[in-house]
Amino acid sequence: MVNHQTISRPSTHLSVEDLAALRENLHEQLLFRQEQLRRISAASRAEELRQRRSPGQIEVQVKLAASARMVLADVRAALQRLAEDRYGTCHLCRSPIDRGRLAIVPQARYCARCQQVREAGR
Repeated sequence: MVNHQTISRPSTHLSVEDLAALRENLHEQLLFRQEQLRRISAASRAEELRQRRSPGQIEVQVKLAASARMVLADVRAALQRLAEDRYGTCHLCRSPIDRGRLAIVPQARYCARCQQVREAGR
C-alpha cells in the first residue's frame, strides 16, 4: 500500500502570499527593464553624437534592446494575467505552472514540459 501523502509532487497551488511575492518580483523586473531600455537608448544617442560606434557595438546594443523589450512585454503580459486572475496556467496544456518554476521565471507562460516541447520544435 502506497501512502500518497509521502509522494513528492510539484507544488502548483499559489497562495495569496505567493502571488504577492510574484507580483512584486514582476514589478521589479518591469522597472529594471524600463531603466535598461532608457540606458541603452541614452548610450546609443551619446555614441551617435560622437559617431564612434563600431558595427559590433551597434549590433550588441540592438540585440540588448530587443531582448529587454521582449522580456518587458512578457513581464507586462504576466502582470495582466495576474490582474485578470489567469496567472500561473500554461498557455498550451492549461495545467497549473509549478510554483518553483514561477519563482525562477515569474513571467513564464508555459509549464516546464510544454516549454521543453516548444524549444525542441525550434
